[in-house]
Amino acid sequence: MNPQLTNGTAARPREAWVDWMRVFACFMVMCVHSTEPFYLGGDGSQILTRADMYWSSFFDCFVRACVPLFIIASSYLQFPLHYDTGEFFRRRTIRILVPFLVWTLVYALIWGEPVQNFKDLLLNFNYAAGHLWFVYMLVGLYLVMPLLSPWAEKVGKKELQVYLAIWLFTTLIPLIRDFAAGGARTVVYGPSGIPNSALYPLWGEASWNAYGTFYYLSGVIGYLLVGLYFRKFVGELSWGKTLLTAVPCFLAGFFLCFFGFIQKVLATSGGTFPATGLVEVAVGWETFWINDTIGVALMAVAWVLLFKKIKASGPFYQRVLLPVSKASYGMYLCHMIALAFFSGMYRNWLGIGAEGRLGFWTSGVEILLTAVTSFLVVALFSVCIRSIPKAGRWIIG
Repeated sequence: MNPQLTNGTAARPREAWVDWMRVFACFMVMCVHSTEPFYLGGDGSQILTRADMYWSSFFDCFVRACVPLFIIASSYLQFPLHYDTGEFFRRRTIRILVPFLVWTLVYALIWGEPVQNFKDLLLNFNYAAGHLWFVYMLVGLYLVMPLLSPWAEKVGKKELQVYLAIWLFTTLIPLIRDFAAGGARTVVYGPSGIPNSALYPLWGEASWNAYGTFYYLSGVIGYLLVGLYFRKFVGELSWGKTLLTAVPCFLAGFFLCFFGFIQKVLATSGGTFPATGLVEVAVGWETFWINDTIGVALMAVAWVLLFKKIKASGPFYQRVLLPVSKASYGMYLCHMIALAFFSGMYRNWLGIGAEGRLGFWTSGVEILLTAVTSFLVVALFSVCIRSIPKAGRWIIG
């Protein structure tokens, strides 16, 4: 549990709550991706029934903090660096980049046109395997962690709170942009015809300058600071104090995301279904779901507070949860293959929306069954592959 590092310092002791949170975050990711077929489709955006709108918003909002939880867990365990930069990058390359390359090749071969996929990989991830964006973002965070580590070692509580307050303000920026633009979006098309919304310029931004006032303190780097704050300054809280903070944070974040999505869908569809459009319509629907928006940030903090109360480290933790936690990165990489299969299977079996076998409950049951089945199958697969001597960790991480 506590191997010695190359600079002679001992690794930080394992904290069970982080493993519980990582496993749950992995399941949350699968819930998010199980929900996507219910509002993405057709020409890019497609919600077939009003019931699908509500189920999509409920499930996606409830688990939307999954990516922030992964970042916070990584920050909590790795930041500031507790070994030298060279050793840090060596470990991250083996743990992150090698399995990523393996599964990037797998997706390039099995989804889409392989020749075009390999050409596109020179510039970006395979768009057919959209979840791989996460790795590029994570590598970017790893690149700045050594630069920020000396400051992170010395930063005081009040100073860090100031930076967190600034970052928390930036989580309002996507909503401010949307309000300032009146909900309208100028669409430009990038590689492979993927649409991108042109941003409404704020605080120094312009067509010739993307680096406005808050550029360097916005985005997911804030979750790096959240993880640092929890490690350095958040001690053991009572259940009373935990719930007093976590419950209002989660409810506020959830309802902002939930009703924000509903309002966006109804505004574009006029309240009639199916609600359809190009991909940029779904981008507009997701305005309140963006990972660095206030609602998601509040829910992420709430989840961390709750998971910190988990102390269970007995036989179930040692024999089941810990192996799954160690394989969670590989589960993230490979899960879309199983998930796509189960999603189609359950939809063919149960039907669509309120017209399905279970009426209003059809889509909700399909989403949950897809997520649970995918999680169990992928967990078993990943743990087994990771147990293969030497080769297992190169595949799963």
